[in-house]
Amino acid sequence: MNPQLIRRLDSWLGTPICWLLTLVRRAAELVKSPRNPPPPKRMLFIKLVELGANVQAAAAVKRAVEAVGPENVYFWVFAENRPVLELLDLVPPENILAVRSKGLFALAADLIRTLIAVRRLRIDTAVDLEFFARASAILAYLSGAERRVGLHRFSSAGPYRGDLMTHRVQYNPYVHVSQYYRLLVEVVLGSADEVPLPKCPAPPAEQTQAAVPQFVPSASELRLVEELLRTTDQRRLSAPIVIINPNASDIVPLRRWPMDRFVELGRRLLATDSRLSIVITGAPEERSAAEELAAAIGSSRAISVAGRTTLRQLLTLYCLCDVLVTNDSGPAQLAAMTPIDTVVLFGPETPQLWRPLGGQRTHVLWAALACSPCVNALNFRFSACNRARCMEEISVDQVAEAALAALRLRGQRTLQPQPLAWQTDPRASQTDQCASHDTQRASPTERCASDSQQSATHDHQRASSAAA
Repeated sequence: MNPQLIRRLDSWLGTPICWLLTLVRRAAELVKSPRNPPPPKRMLFIKLVELGANVQAAAAVKRAVEAVGPENVYFWVFAENRPVLELLDLVPPENILAVRSKGLFALAADLIRTLIAVRRLRIDTAVDLEFFARASAILAYLSGAERRVGLHRFSSAGPYRGDLMTHRVQYNPYVHVSQYYRLLVEVVLGSADEVPLPKCPAPPAEQTQAAVPQFVPSASELRLVEELLRTTDQRRLSAPIVIINPNASDIVPLRRWPMDRFVELGRRLLATDSRLSIVITGAPEERSAAEELAAAIGSSRAISVAGRTTLRQLLTLYCLCDVLVTNDSGPAQLAAMTPIDTVVLFGPETPQLWRPLGGQRTHVLWAALACSPCVNALNFRFSACNRARCMEEISVDQVAEAALAALRLRGQRTLQPQPLAWQTDPRASQTDQCASHDTQRASPTERCASDSQQSATHDHQRASSAAA
């Protein structure tokens, strides 16, 4: 569904509904005697949009699982984001309540269907991860949960969404999203007496980074994806391999880096190393633009696989390649689940809040203009900006140097083979094992095996400094 339409519906319909439900809540409080709700037993997370945000929520979900058990944690999401939750494997698949977003009638029907399911489950705790969206606050209240946690504007000029939370949290634009999500769970597990919440330190960034599950492809998945990595004349792509994700149909257009710069970047990278290859990724609707980009780069070593991979295959591709260059988007967040180094271009949003959780494997470029960030939780991620200078200020030279610095780092790692989990699987045959070739000349699968995890921390610190 069109993001602008969703924004208007949330404002036009959401505001009066939040006001009415607030009256209902206050009237009910006059009739019922106040009581302390029992400890949480069944917890529901509400995060309808943004697939990358589900990766940021990993630490929060793990904390909920610790508190009530995985069988008692549920997730309410749009159907297109369900595969991400299944990959994270933090809650049982049957506990994911998916809502179709393609069309108003399908959306309304699924919201009613899942709301009935939620009421039957007798959810007692609702965690609203949607910042200031009114729809999620409404769903949290209608879920019947006695404990409801989410943002409240208090005396600020933030968007109105009634007074529907029992545990009201103050918005803090200086706390990373993954830490904020984790705090929401801590808050709802405790008392709601103090205002505003939370009155405790944010969890360490290392804690939320460590909570991200690592994706491990099977041997068959690696073989299948490696078949995609062939040049235009059907030769096998050589290493190192850089992925370019141009996000040609980004739902936040201001985050796009100019396409002509991706063309120049691709040509620049290919010119630095005769063995280097480029793979262009994207969603099915981006396939045409990605193929045009590959053609514009003008080399048999630059190919497009946009629209040709499932989500699991995309993450498998990340495991087989060296560096991902992308704007601030879902793929940047998903890459934190794999060993790939990521160069992320930030513009209208800030890495202080949305930096991917890849640790030292994440290299951020941000112009930090005075007008940035102009896309944030308070404006429903819509800006009045008519020219994204924050993205234009990031030069091809900067991006190329950051990508090459990450490649130099990976080349400095030990050449001794360190098998990944799938290689030690007793079900894998001997032919599935990676050969111990020189990593500079090996195929992607062979290099995947020879990455040394023991020296990664030291090496990544050197690469991060070089990229900066």
